[in-house]
Amino acid sequence: MNISISKVKIIVMIPFGHLEKIRNEICKLGAGVIGNYTYCSTSSECIGTFIPNDHANPYIGNNNKLEKVKEEKLEVVCDINKVKKIISRLKEIHPYEEPSIDIIPLIDENYFEEEF
Repeated sequence: MNISISKVKIIVMIPFGHLEKIRNEICKLGAGVIGNYTYCSTSSECIGTFIPNDHANPYIGNNNKLEKVKEEKLEVVCDINKVKKIISRLKEIHPYEEPSIDIIPLIDENYFEEEF
């Protein structure tokens, strides 16, 4: 099996109040393009948990205490040649000291043979 990856899905957790700024910034750089459409994204509400250690400087919460935070999960597709630039910008503007970012390779649907 020889699979070539040309797109990824970027998933990032964002505290409430910051979603639009982050979405706009990364989409300006080319994230969220699907065919003839731009700024394509999905967001959903979720609860994030974490415990900042003694060396952390948390944006929300207190060191050594379990935090439960309402967040929004932002998902966008991205051409693989733009990932580094988009992740770099995302880290610059994200309020968290250590944002949770997933980069998932996507297989193009044309890879799969039709079955009839």
